Amino acid sequence: MGSSVTFTEKPHAVCIPFPAQGHVTPMLKLAKLLHHRGFHITFVNTEYNHKRLIKARGSDSLNDLPSFHFETIPDGLPESDDVDATQDIPSLCVSTSKTCVPHFRNIISKLNNNASDHVPSVSCIISDGVMSFTLDVAQELGIPEVIFWTTSASGFMCYTQFHQLVEKGIIPLKDSSYITNGYLETSINWVPGIKEIRLKDMPSFIRTTDPNDIMVNFGIRECKRAQRASAIILNTFDAIEHDVLDALSSFLPPVYSIGPINLLLNDVTNKDLEKIDSNLWKNDLKCFEWLDTKDPNSVILVNFGSIAVMTSEQMVEFAWGLANSNKTFLWVIRPDLVTDEGAILPPQFVTETKNRGLLLSWCPQEKVLVHPAIGGFLTHNGWNSTLESVCGGVPMICWPFFAEQQTNCKLCCKEWGIGLEIEDVKRDKIESLVRELLDGNKGKEMKEKVLEWKKLAKSAASNPNGSSFLNLEKMIHEVLINGQKSQN
Repeated sequence: MGSSVTFTEKPHAVCIPFPAQGHVTPMLKLAKLLHHRGFHITFVNTEYNHKRLIKARGSDSLNDLPSFHFETIPDGLPESDDVDATQDIPSLCVSTSKTCVPHFRNIISKLNNNASDHVPSVSCIISDGVMSFTLDVAQELGIPEVIFWTTSASGFMCYTQFHQLVEKGIIPLKDSSYITNGYLETSINWVPGIKEIRLKDMPSFIRTTDPNDIMVNFGIRECKRAQRASAIILNTFDAIEHDVLDALSSFLPPVYSIGPINLLLNDVTNKDLEKIDSNLWKNDLKCFEWLDTKDPNSVILVNFGSIAVMTSEQMVEFAWGLANSNKTFLWVIRPDLVTDEGAILPPQFVTETKNRGLLLSWCPQEKVLVHPAIGGFLTHNGWNSTLESVCGGVPMICWPFFAEQQTNCKLCCKEWGIGLEIEDVKRDKIESLVRELLDGNKGKEMKEKVLEWKKLAKSAASNPNGSSFLNLEKMIHEVLINGQKSQN
């Protein structure tokens, strides 16, 4: 797929994701695509996540390949005994932005000082959208930096409007009653590329009464700093978010949509690269044998991603909703999914569903979603999960938890016709949505629509004329290679 780049010295990209699962996964995929195109790669994990990867995948899982190396930096947070949980996101945002610059600079200096035939000097940086401290280092070195926002284009657009929400006095909320009194139903129609959006469909960080809210202010800061990037890339495709991509291009550095990255990567066959995986939990593979025994489109996958948490009451409601639907389900329950200590599923639920339910602690979701037995997906609407569902041709039941998952839920349910939203976690609601998705007329319509989107996603990622395929080529040549020449 794609020709290797021609360059006097092999280009060397340093890739640094934000240290949470939903950010590490797409960045690692992008790094593999660049490696396949002839780049030397240095991939930078935090020490905490490096330990988690080793724990989940074994001590040799991050062994370097020729021209694909791993480095680590501290994240600035206190040491934690629990290495099987996602860290607190606001704390991570603050600590990485305040403490990581010198450590990142040291890695680049070390790489450049040891440059040789085997390790070329660093020629570009690819950084997560919320790790923009790296821009300072790129500027010092005079090399291009591409910022990778791992959100949907619409989610990113909403973040770029946080400063407007503050300036117009819409946030912070006057008091906490505004969350429940209908205020969030207010629609706004001035977000570029989005005809109309309710406040409740904006990223959840706006639901604050604190003028110094960490996540609102951090979002404003990171979006402003994105203006300094050589380019911005998004894991989406033109057909599904055309208007928003157009609007983003009007006020930002060049914006390249290069998704779905997982489909672009399907064309890359490299056994060594396949061994490098980004799952921070240990995969349970027994689900595939189990799924092989099920009828096509008969199973609902239930997975709330890597960050969402719920109360034990909510877990019990989800459990009985699934049980009462009489449908077959595969439910991923992360070790840290429930906030209450010692929360367990009701024994009666386990007994009642033992012949048609499978419970796992983690699974290779992308592979599960393309299994013919999967007929629906109960999801938190993280962007990776949403895209993987589209690529698998699987309609969704949406329970957005936080950040721009609310925006993605609106896209699925209101714009693309491929999702049903859970407004309230009550067992009878869950039961009826599961039945509707797998058996109802609405479910059939959603299945047809999602298969159309799947076709468009595949087309965008196809070699040689897909829009995302061509955008990746353009970004490599115009920004990562020629950008480096022009800055020298």
